[in-house]
Amino acid sequence: MSKKSLSIGIIIGNRDFFPDSLVEKARTEIIEVFSKLNLKPILLETTDTKLGGVETYKDSQKCAELFKKHREELAGILVLLPNFGDERGVADTLKLANLNIPVLVQAYPDELSKMNVVNRRDSWCGKISVCNNLYQYGIKYSLTSQHVSHPTDPIFQKDLKDFLAVCRVVKGMRNIRIGAIGARPGAFNTVRYSEKILQRNGITVVTADLSEILGKANKLTKDDASVKQHLEKINTYASKGKTPNDAMVQIAKLDVVLNEYVDEYELDATAIQCWTSLQQNFGCNVCTSMSIMSENMLPSACEVDVTGTLSMYAMQLASGSPSALVDWNNNYADDPEKCVLFHCGNWAKSFLPEIEISNAPILGTSVGVENTYGALDGRTPAMPLTYGRISTDDPKGIIKAYIGEGELTDDPLKTFGNRAVAKIGNLQGLMNHVCRNGFEHHVVMNASKTGAILEEALGNYMGWDVYNHKG
Repeated sequence: MSKKSLSIGIIIGNRDFFPDSLVEKARTEIIEVFSKLNLKPILLETTDTKLGGVETYKDSQKCAELFKKHREELAGILVLLPNFGDERGVADTLKLANLNIPVLVQAYPDELSKMNVVNRRDSWCGKISVCNNLYQYGIKYSLTSQHVSHPTDPIFQKDLKDFLAVCRVVKGMRNIRIGAIGARPGAFNTVRYSEKILQRNGITVVTADLSEILGKANKLTKDDASVKQHLEKINTYASKGKTPNDAMVQIAKLDVVLNEYVDEYELDATAIQCWTSLQQNFGCNVCTSMSIMSENMLPSACEVDVTGTLSMYAMQLASGSPSALVDWNNNYADDPEKCVLFHCGNWAKSFLPEIEISNAPILGTSVGVENTYGALDGRTPAMPLTYGRISTDDPKGIIKAYIGEGELTDDPLKTFGNRAVAKIGNLQGLMNHVCRNGFEHHVVMNASKTGAILEEALGNYMGWDVYNHKG
């Protein structure tokens, strides 16, 4: 992910009969925390209002105007309550700014030795009042893991980092552009979706006929500079194994055109027709290109699984690391909490330490193995796991999702393609949910523990129907 700092607006709540020194100190403390975390604070100057706090309606107007000036860069808002705070001041600021971005509400803890009039905060109580007002105003907000926590406390700083991830997911999902390249394979009704429901949620699908891509690729030759450049890139990315040179050239030509398409339409992700048109009409698999794009944070899903690549993008935003589209594929012996995750071979390199360009034996039985070079071979080792899936539920007119956490294991597994073993608590219950609610056989995996972040972003802020599976 980009190292560019995120901009977060800060509202410091104040109430006149509490000590002003608490507001002054809170401002200094939060600026120091933001500097440590490489965050850009957008907040009132101490000369704009009393100590830079928000208390009166005029304070709210000034703070809202400041936020509106920075509308394009603001990813979220932090409400800081060094004392009880003015509940109306906070709510009015957010209403007037009308930013529709995530809001985190923090409250300072009191110290038992400082419960006198000069030092008492009452932020515990004030936070409840602020949240009550936000609820009345219809403003969505997030809470810290503990009701009160000091900005310098590691617990709060983890909450803030998680909130930043929520902000990234929400901002990204509301502006994503997905390239749907080719028609959905006839045998894959499972990946059908509604473009219209996605568009209502800010998700744009840009379509292209596969013949346009293959037509441009066929005009290229092995002597073209762009083909040579991409061939070098592919050879650097993964070992070619036993892949013939002619097949490597085909893979490189396809890679050139796909990258041009992504650049031309400013796409954030792609979903590509593979089974079986590419093999029959172009003589290779597109897996290697998809893997490279996913590794470079431009997730790509096969079988024109648009909501699959949308799921990849969401998890990538939450974790800052690549995602992979997988099949819920096999039981693992007789262990009810383990299963095999599999795909022909398009997972990002991050999941495949011993990555090698190979072929796709299953697909090869129908189109000829010699036409399937470009699929990757590799086993995913033990690592953390967040899994999930976003889908449009067309009969209900909604977007729904399920997410959860588990582990990828080092259990023995002798097979081909891209493969992993997953351990998930109450896996049988999860499969029951997947089947009863009409989800696809494709799921997305990410090497992280970001289930709570995704639930907050997709459920609370996007307003989608989210099931967070607990083992």
